[in-house]
Amino acid sequence: MAWITWVVCLVAYLVSTLHRSSLGAAAPDAIVRFDATAAQLSSLAVVQLVVYAALQIPVGVLVDRYGPRTLIAVGGGLMAAGQALLAFTDLVPVAIVARILVGMGDAATFISVLRLLPSWFSGPRLPQLSQWTGNIGQLGQLCSAVPFVWMLQHLGWTPSFLTIAGSGALVAVLVLVAVRNAPPGVDAPRTDSIQLPASWWRRLRSAISLPGTQLGFWAHFSTQSPGTVFSLLWGFPILVSGLGYTRGEASGLVVVIIATGIVSGPLLGLLTARFPSRRSNLVLAIVAHMALAWAVVLLWPGIPPTGVVVWMLIAIGIGGPGSLIGFDFARTFNPVRSLGSANGFVNVGGFTASFCLMALIGVALDVIHHVRLDAGEQAGLYDWEAFRIALSVQFVALALGSAMLLHARHRTRRRMQEEDGVTVAPLWTALLDAMRRRRG
Repeated sequence: MAWITWVVCLVAYLVSTLHRSSLGAAAPDAIVRFDATAAQLSSLAVVQLVVYAALQIPVGVLVDRYGPRTLIAVGGGLMAAGQALLAFTDLVPVAIVARILVGMGDAATFISVLRLLPSWFSGPRLPQLSQWTGNIGQLGQLCSAVPFVWMLQHLGWTPSFLTIAGSGALVAVLVLVAVRNAPPGVDAPRTDSIQLPASWWRRLRSAISLPGTQLGFWAHFSTQSPGTVFSLLWGFPILVSGLGYTRGEASGLVVVIIATGIVSGPLLGLLTARFPSRRSNLVLAIVAHMALAWAVVLLWPGIPPTGVVVWMLIAIGIGGPGSLIGFDFARTFNPVRSLGSANGFVNVGGFTASFCLMALIGVALDVIHHVRLDAGEQAGLYDWEAFRIALSVQFVALALGSAMLLHARHRTRRRMQEEDGVTVAPLWTALLDAMRRRRG
């Protein structure tokens, strides 16, 4: 029953990533259908992520109270309704309402799945299953990049979005039939007897105030945002309009991100379980790798070669499973009764950075386009020179996230030393000690 539960939840998360990334795959078609500027196009994705991020803490509280099964089923129904509405409209305001519904359903899915796993699994297997869940779930992006793009090209907008709307309805049914909040005979970790609102606010405040939860927030903030910005909206315009790849070639390049996550996720899960005191160093290494790859791509004279683009996609592909380390921090430093609230807060991190970056990139593209037109240049809205400038705003998010992560790590280690007597030495000190022991 544990494995059946995990598989159904895995399907639910895979479908939610399909719904989440469907607009990014359809971005070239959406530009034509809605006759949208860069800022208007980004607003469709931004509003979805704003809703997603804003609901993470409320959903975490609801998961703690009512259980993940209910939230996952409701999420599937909301995503189905949003995609069905988007299938029939060509008006931006209606499309915004549709993406709000998708964001609401998506918000209810992932942290509910993470909340369910500790009820069915334990020990070193748990962080590895969390990584497998996050990375196999990213196959939803593959579904949006390949079969969904094929449907858009051959079947058109409405049949394509109605098809993925059906997948959301199917998830709701599967979850209600096959998933339970805890094994038979075991009381689910719910808090129905606690009265709202005072109790949930105490649990939420307690979870957020922990330096370990904040460490998870900034780890998620730093690692997830570049890949989310690329996959959910700007990836296809960058590859097709900016770098000159065909739609088929762009789909193949997006697969690199997904494949990288699937390969690197289990390895990161093993490293996380094997070296729990070095998880923050792992996060910082992932962030540094992404920053270096993006810097090379954006500073390359002219159009960067495909090999360099693939390297950048691999770097942001590693960032996806890297963001799951943030949830491992939340699991380590929070009791089960408040884990949903803690996971919700952590999940806000990456998506807050993502929707800010999406909006800034869209506004920057419009401003750059108008400036270049006023200067008499023949400039396209989505050409590579415009993207080269607009995408540089990512470095601000990476720098901020890294600085705050270091601050949260310092507070977490100081708390561990004061309360538990556990001292975590700096990495370079630990490496030198290991070398001395090996020599001795």
